[in-house]
Amino acid sequence: MINTEESFRDSLATVDDDGNRKWVYPKKPSGKFHNYRVIVSLILLTLLFSGPFIKINGNPLLLLNVIERKFVIFGNVFYPQDFYIFMFVMAVGVIAIGIFTLVFGRLFCGWVCPQTIFMEMVFRKIEYWIEGDWNKQKALNKADMSPSKFFKKTLKHVIFFAVSFIISNTFLAYIIGIEELLEIMMAPPSEHIWGFFSILLFAFAFYIVFSRLREQICTSVCPYGRLQGVLLDQHSIVVAYDYKRGENRAKFRKNEDRAEQGKGDCVDCRQCINVCPTGIDIRNGTQLECVHCTACIDACDSIMDKLSLPGGLIRYTSEYHIKNESKLKLNKRTIGFSVLLVVLTGIILGLLLLRNKVEITVLRTPGTLSQEQPDGKISNLYNYNIVNKSNEDFSLDFKLESLTGEVQLIGDSAVTLPKGEKTAGTFFIILDKEQLKARQTPIRIGIYHQEEKVDEVNTNFLKK
Repeated sequence: MINTEESFRDSLATVDDDGNRKWVYPKKPSGKFHNYRVIVSLILLTLLFSGPFIKINGNPLLLLNVIERKFVIFGNVFYPQDFYIFMFVMAVGVIAIGIFTLVFGRLFCGWVCPQTIFMEMVFRKIEYWIEGDWNKQKALNKADMSPSKFFKKTLKHVIFFAVSFIISNTFLAYIIGIEELLEIMMAPPSEHIWGFFSILLFAFAFYIVFSRLREQICTSVCPYGRLQGVLLDQHSIVVAYDYKRGENRAKFRKNEDRAEQGKGDCVDCRQCINVCPTGIDIRNGTQLECVHCTACIDACDSIMDKLSLPGGLIRYTSEYHIKNESKLKLNKRTIGFSVLLVVLTGIILGLLLLRNKVEITVLRTPGTLSQEQPDGKISNLYNYNIVNKSNEDFSLDFKLESLTGEVQLIGDSAVTLPKGEKTAGTFFIILDKEQLKARQTPIRIGIYHQEEKVDEVNTNFLKK
């Protein structure tokens, strides 16, 4: 790396030698990558805030109701019986995160992470609008209290808390559902006093995160930032400074031949540092604090354009390509891991979307024995529990698949099961004695809806 002493790695860029925090005043970013990130952020924010209102077959797009143990993903209802899917998805997700970071670095942090999007595209934009760019913010904070400063600070923090309150309510809508949230909001706070204080507490937590903690969430709280140190290697795609081309860095002088003077393309303008939201110098190499937000790329490219020097001094690349002075290109490793990511994503989607519509559990009723019928047949009594995981209503019939016999429901001729509901009941299975060659006979029961088989279950039939 460029800094031979590597002293910058001994502490965070936002902490001084005495352990005190150094407040970061990033310059207002602009440029091609920033515009792309604004578009991505607007799409994701639109999806986030509109998500609770989107319905698929009458179910929410996403609902994580931990209290009632009901979860809805893409309109599909999941219950505790699907916990094995959740565990598998979590395991595959961890593997996918590791592979994604190994190949693409912290691309997620810079482009998709909610912390980055809210901080840089919402709260920071509000701050720029009210207090101005970085130099004006510095001057305002150093100035004595005045009516203008009091107004700006009060306005900023009131808006910050209001936005935090909206965010906390949005996340609550994903937990209890938008209908219930709207009912609570329309009712007097006194009817939901503890819920009201809880949502204020969450709003205050969001407010503290975005008004005070800021980049410290990425550098000190988020475990993903810590993981990148062991996941990245020299082939990982990262936002990096091309030290082969940039060094030796020196101030720009008009009409000079920098190559003849032994100078690199870096003119030491420090714009890459000024725009960094975590306060680092990207020229020191890949660092824990870097979230790959691309602000330094835009800042550097703007300077290169003004000086008629080629862009890309800071760019998406890898340590390997910088070292070998080659262009970033897709290699077998990148393609292979990308294909593996697609396969893992497909497995997750398959588990979520292609599961059985209903799940049934059938057990012999405890404490009961087989009974002989007047016609010489033998019956066993069973208990069943059924969960409807689909978005449609079912009228279910039970049919023996492996043996010839009769399934006799107690109470109804068919089981009516509305979407997303559960039901339980009992039934008899009646078989001829001739089919029972042993004391215990395996049987398979099919569950049908309008002649369509939706599930099957295996159990045993006992005779005396």
